[in-house]
Amino acid sequence: MAADEEGLAPGGQVRAPEGLTPAGRSRPAQDRAAPSAAAPEEGGEGGAARRGWQQDGAGSAGAEELRVADNNLIPLTGKLYLLTELKSAVFDDFTKEEEWKVMLLDDYTTKLLSLCCKMTDLLAEGVTVVENIYKTREPVPNMKAIYLITPTKKSVDGLIDDFITKSSSRYKAAYVYFTDFCPDSLFNKIKASCAKSIKKCKEINISFFPYESQVFTLNIPDAFYRCYSPTLEKTKDKDTVLQVMAEQIVTLCATLDENPGVRYKSGPSDRASKLAQLVEKSLENYYKTDERSHLKVDSELKFVSVYESSVEAKTHSQLIIIDRGFDPVSTVLHELTFQAMAYDLLPIENDTYKQFAFETKTGEKLKYKTEGSGGKEKEAVLEEDDDLWVKMRHKHIADVLEEIPKLLKDASSKTKAAEGKLSISALSQLMKKMPLYRKEISKQVLHLNIAEDCMSKFKSNIERLCKTEQDLALGTDAEGEKVKDSMRVLLPVLLNKSHDSYDKIRAILLYIFSTNGTTQENLDKLIQNVHIESDSDMIKNWKYLDVPVISSFVPQQHKYVRRDRSKEETFQLSRWTPVIKDVMEDAIENKLDSKDWPYCSRCPPTWNGSGAVSARQKPRASYREERRSGARLIVFVIGGVTYSETRSAYEVTEAYKSCEVVIGSTHILTPRKLLEEVKSLSKPKDMVCIKDE
Repeated sequence: MAADEEGLAPGGQVRAPEGLTPAGRSRPAQDRAAPSAAAPEEGGEGGAARRGWQQDGAGSAGAEELRVADNNLIPLTGKLYLLTELKSAVFDDFTKEEEWKVMLLDDYTTKLLSLCCKMTDLLAEGVTVVENIYKTREPVPNMKAIYLITPTKKSVDGLIDDFITKSSSRYKAAYVYFTDFCPDSLFNKIKASCAKSIKKCKEINISFFPYESQVFTLNIPDAFYRCYSPTLEKTKDKDTVLQVMAEQIVTLCATLDENPGVRYKSGPSDRASKLAQLVEKSLENYYKTDERSHLKVDSELKFVSVYESSVEAKTHSQLIIIDRGFDPVSTVLHELTFQAMAYDLLPIENDTYKQFAFETKTGEKLKYKTEGSGGKEKEAVLEEDDDLWVKMRHKHIADVLEEIPKLLKDASSKTKAAEGKLSISALSQLMKKMPLYRKEISKQVLHLNIAEDCMSKFKSNIERLCKTEQDLALGTDAEGEKVKDSMRVLLPVLLNKSHDSYDKIRAILLYIFSTNGTTQENLDKLIQNVHIESDSDMIKNWKYLDVPVISSFVPQQHKYVRRDRSKEETFQLSRWTPVIKDVMEDAIENKLDSKDWPYCSRCPPTWNGSGAVSARQKPRASYREERRSGARLIVFVIGGVTYSETRSAYEVTEAYKSCEVVIGSTHILTPRKLLEEVKSLSKPKDMVCIKDE
């Protein structure tokens, strides 16, 4: 596939423009001090600390230069963070080089790099060709190769194959960057096979995806099937994916410079406890050295592995691990906040919403919907660097529809535009006449259109659903009266022909969740009467998440005691609060019961977000000054997290100034996506798309 300025695809090649060479880059070199060689100690087996070795000249003894990427205390800031980290950990190593390079990626790092880079960004770093390490490639023996890969057998084999013999080497030399800790078995395999061709080998902590400023994912959506499918219960798949998740979570903690106390929600399944134990063990391995660097020297090959960490004791932070079945309600409820609503109701894929746009006579493309023969599809990307999106995404749709027109009116008033209601056609004329405000108004119109599209869907049939869903979820109506007969509340939805099968399934699930399961006879009648036999597994398979579907189903999770929010001001159709928000607040206030939320390590019982710290904690002079001087709470959900739950992290952080909440999961969920994943749980593995490790 060709790589262009709009994206990045391995196999793409861009010729360097005339007069542009890598030496022409203006970014100053940032030298890293080599770690002291005093008092070397042997690095332990299985440690997860960063290592690196480099040689100047193939096989030249005594010419090693030790360099380890800094473990900067940078907050998660989405795509900008990734680009900054990659520049620091990878591209800064080549600031003095004046030749073009090839870049090799595997499937994981392709997605990682595509999040933050365009091909023009790589050109600026001296990369002119991007290739997939798994595919057959033409040799380029006069160019150096940068390998940004995961430490897996498949990727390492691809690296070794490129340098089987010196005469058949595909590239001039290799500079290898692993996304996280490379197992000793693979590390030694590289040294034994192609050591002389490798000029540098480094491990960097970028094995997670910073989705938003307080949200991260591990980008392993098939983890849902591998963790919850009964077909894999007695296989190694679940343990394997849990180990992968643990290693990725540790790279997040290392990047944030945190050594958190790890705890989990106990329940009928051992998934959360297993993952918590794996994370705790990996954290111990990572932070088992003190604040000195430890060198592991291979005297035969003159290569040096460097183990480095900056924090030994537990920091005043917590990592809480939760199973997806802990709060099933929030996964199927219709949300009316802007981001959650848009991703639920509109065709948004890869954070991109397709709208219609038209092209002016001057070739100008405008990002909003128009009608007529001149209209064509236009993609709008919803991302962190869109200030208006960040400002609006967590607001209720009613507030969004009120605020954006005000912003539009304010923008138009700056140019003395006509007063009164602005039509879309009037705005297009306004944009042509006023280049100064074109970008600002374009974004406002874009988000207004998205909000209006959401409201159009809402008014067509969702509005009638929302009252039913809220009553079932909360067990009370808008007046606070207890729902006495949940089936009577549900029936109007099932009898309404305007609701599609997905909406009816979601309503049935809320009924089942509210009654803590139903009878087999009742479930069969519901499925038959609604004619959803082909999709019945979307309901039945919730039992694999330890959510009771049939009331006689034995393993049941103890329901979380909800916080009283009766005095909080809410919209009648948005009364439900994700359970995870209660967990966040209770954790910060030190109200989580240690029996239900046990620790994996000796964490202080008095931990709280106002600054109580562990007796094991040491002061950290490197702690990021611009961040609030409090604690950090990291919440990880096994099997996907919803947009309403990610919103909770921001809301709690805003409410508790002393604690920053970061939330993450294997992937981001929408209700429809989750129902399809639940349906797949009972399918055999060969019928489900599973990535090879």
